[in-house]
Amino acid sequence: MSNHTLILGLQWGDEGKGKIVDYLSVDFDIVCRFQGGHNAGHTIEVNSHKTVLHLIPSGILHENSKCLIGNGVVLALDALDKEIKNLEQRNIKFMNRFFVSSACCLILSTHISIDKVRDKKELIGTTGRGIGPAYEDKIGRRAIRFGDLGNKSILKEKVEVLLEYHNRLLQDLYNDKPHKIDEVYNELIKYENLYDKYCVDSQDLLFEWIENGKSILFEGAQGTLLDIDHGTYPFVTSSSTTAGGVSTGLGIGPKHIDKIIGITKAYTTRVGEGPFITELFNDSGRMLAEKGNEFGATTGRPRRCGWLDLVALKKAIFTNSVTELCITKLDVLDQMKKINMCIAYENDEPVYKEFEGWLTSTKGISEYEKLPKNAKSYIQFVENFTNCAASIISTGPSRDQTIFR
Repeated sequence: MSNHTLILGLQWGDEGKGKIVDYLSVDFDIVCRFQGGHNAGHTIEVNSHKTVLHLIPSGILHENSKCLIGNGVVLALDALDKEIKNLEQRNIKFMNRFFVSSACCLILSTHISIDKVRDKKELIGTTGRGIGPAYEDKIGRRAIRFGDLGNKSILKEKVEVLLEYHNRLLQDLYNDKPHKIDEVYNELIKYENLYDKYCVDSQDLLFEWIENGKSILFEGAQGTLLDIDHGTYPFVTSSSTTAGGVSTGLGIGPKHIDKIIGITKAYTTRVGEGPFITELFNDSGRMLAEKGNEFGATTGRPRRCGWLDLVALKKAIFTNSVTELCITKLDVLDQMKKINMCIAYENDEPVYKEFEGWLTSTKGISEYEKLPKNAKSYIQFVENFTNCAASIISTGPSRDQTIFR
């Protein structure tokens, strides 16, 4: 029986999913993205060469892996084209191993304009890449989908209808300039080669893969606390970032998910606005940001940093039916004399348990037994509190800086 595994983030994103998917995908036939857009930023480091992927599944770096962008992803064609060309320059092949669902809804330049002018008023802290407005059109049943590029007359009609709506929003509600129909239409057909090369009925393809016993790795984007339903609403993304998003974002039933690996940093970070109960504004917070290089891979924005929140983590594990934990960036805590973990909330304030730091380098350690005693105690407390074992521990950004238990 083939093993189908889901990897997702348990915090506000940026947990290190890209590295783990890249590491594990060598053992899988297929790697699938199922939600989000190019607001994701999955960083992979191999032989000191850093790759940041925003749309393409992280398994693309393994030549034997096939990759699929599922229907739950909203697609910016210019971003996809740029990402493909950058990887092709490194001799990474795409033909017959990279596929995009015909049902992916497209992000237009008007979506980006709406996103930017709206965020100036609402201060949600979006990436300004049109993700939210694109999902709104999907739910409103007026979106343009990737498969529409196959029929230019229908595409033109859909652009006209959608731009009438978008331009009303921009002009009447936000006092911003409208977009021209021909310009938006031409922006889309400029990338019809992507349709010709990669457009598929993704559900049929998944059915075929499963029937043929192929192993599949499902790659989540963002994190549980950004989920549209279960996150810190309204300071969330516009897609289902939890385990349920796999079924809706790929058209595959939950019985086909055999293992769910939830990823958490050894501390907590957040980009943008919204509540963050363990956020630090002192030297410890600055040290986490500096040692962890905490700047967004997609936006470059500095991440807010704080202690690990076990209350939120335990709830995220429940929400996703997580079977195994992966703890990343343990090495960032190496120089901390004292380390706190939030174990409860009282009157909207965190209750902390203090741990002694280990004050020695864990960077690059690949065997659990070689970790300092205090580092192991820290990990064991997380496991006991959440009732979930940590099968993977990351001690650095590279593939080989990883512990498997």
